[in-house]
Amino acid sequence: MRKASRLFEIIQILRVARQPVTAQQIADTLEVTPRSVYRDIAALQAMRVPVEGERGVGYIMRPGFNLPPLMFSIEETEAIVLALALVSRTGDTELRQAAKRVSDKIASSVPEPLSRILSTTALHAWGIIANSPDGVDLSMIRRAVRNEEKLDIAYQDEAGSLTERRIRPIAVIYYSETANIVAWCELRQAIRNFRADRVKTCVETQDFFKHQGEALRQLWMANWQYSQTPKTNV
Repeated sequence: MRKASRLFEIIQILRVARQPVTAQQIADTLEVTPRSVYRDIAALQAMRVPVEGERGVGYIMRPGFNLPPLMFSIEETEAIVLALALVSRTGDTELRQAAKRVSDKIASSVPEPLSRILSTTALHAWGIIANSPDGVDLSMIRRAVRNEEKLDIAYQDEAGSLTERRIRPIAVIYYSETANIVAWCELRQAIRNFRADRVKTCVETQDFFKHQGEALRQLWMANWQYSQTPKTNV
């Protein structure tokens, strides 16, 4: 989690807390170390965010501090509800959890009657809920896309052949039954689409392709514009 995101999350945690929250509790929620939380709290205090407390006791937010409100129209709120419902049907466990957190945050911040829309049963995302792939964590793929980090994968094609690939992931396409990883394949020296449920193993490499991701996405889109559906290829 990036520092800016952590700071925002800490503010949200402290805003809704009814009693002091310890650094360990915040660290457990954000999946970081208490040391990181101490640094983030110090950064917030330096920015004059009214966080009070100390190590070993816990932290609270003084009343009256609010982030700029997000106001949505009825149609915008319905779009958010449906989008969150669609995300909740993917096989990406981390995104499912994020969708739930977004829904909770919006419900706690918007006034009536908009908050009622978030709990309504009038809008549905229909279809199967995709299974999470066994051989790869989709959050790792999304992180590698953001960080422009190469990944080593073992991939089994439709015929059952298994190959070892080093890929440069540039996008993820979510379908109802699975997700496709779009990447530059160093074995084939071309853009390829890999079904996530056919990836048997996936390992981070600490080998990066910095400042190449956008150019590769442009290449992918240029080749895709005449095709209605990006097909899995190896």
